[in-house]
Amino acid sequence: MNKADGRLAGTAAIVTGSARNIGRVIALYVAEEGSGIVVNGLSDKAAAQAVADEILAGGGRAVVQMGDVTREADAQALAQACMSAFGRIDFLICNPAIRRQTPFLQMTLEEWHEVLAVPLDGAFLTVKAAAPHMIRGGRGGAIVTLGGVSAFLGTRDRAHVCTAKAGLVGLTHALAMELAEHNIRVNCVAPGAIDTVRGASAGARPGNMGAHRAPLGRLGRSEEIAAIVRQLCLPDGAYVTGQTIHVNGGVFLS
Repeated sequence: MNKADGRLAGTAAIVTGSARNIGRVIALYVAEEGSGIVVNGLSDKAAAQAVADEILAGGGRAVVQMGDVTREADAQALAQACMSAFGRIDFLICNPAIRRQTPFLQMTLEEWHEVLAVPLDGAFLTVKAAAPHMIRGGRGGAIVTLGGVSAFLGTRDRAHVCTAKAGLVGLTHALAMELAEHNIRVNCVAPGAIDTVRGASAGARPGNMGAHRAPLGRLGRSEEIAAIVRQLCLPDGAYVTGQTIHVNGGVFLS
């Protein structure tokens, strides 16, 4: 498909944590519809640039802006990079998170704060940076946070992760109410167990999150998460806001 004819042609999106795994595929899927993409990573610039190069090779538009979403200056730089490259911000996808496994009674306050900061502070700061540009543009738009089914099931040794993901749901509800007058929709996508490359700190997949628990009998794919995020950005998703959309193969029901 010619990107200029895509359903999101002429728009621009920031996808945080998009150098690999789910974030990477979200960036590719939104770019496929014609949106310009700001690819973001924390430290692996080569991986982020590879995503941007893949988008550019397919006829899309992309720039790389590295940064730590828990730092206000870096969040502001992300928004500015999007404005400088594309002249607008239409979509913000808040994807980064840290997975850790630590029994609650062994968890330090420092670790608690670190794990909460990436998804929660990161969403707070990036929305604060991007939303004023979206409002001034007067075209509306969409913000999508990436939660997780663990916030609804509970998971051993992950009190901080569950709390962070649950906090994103609350933030999503609040922002949906506050930004609706500007036609900015805010939704949360909550993945289940997805077949991605897990970092060393993530440890083994929790027993209540494995493929054996899903009625569909398998792990999810990053593409299945990205498709839902893309749908929320498309005009077809224009009447959806304040929702948590579960993509977990039925684990939440099992």
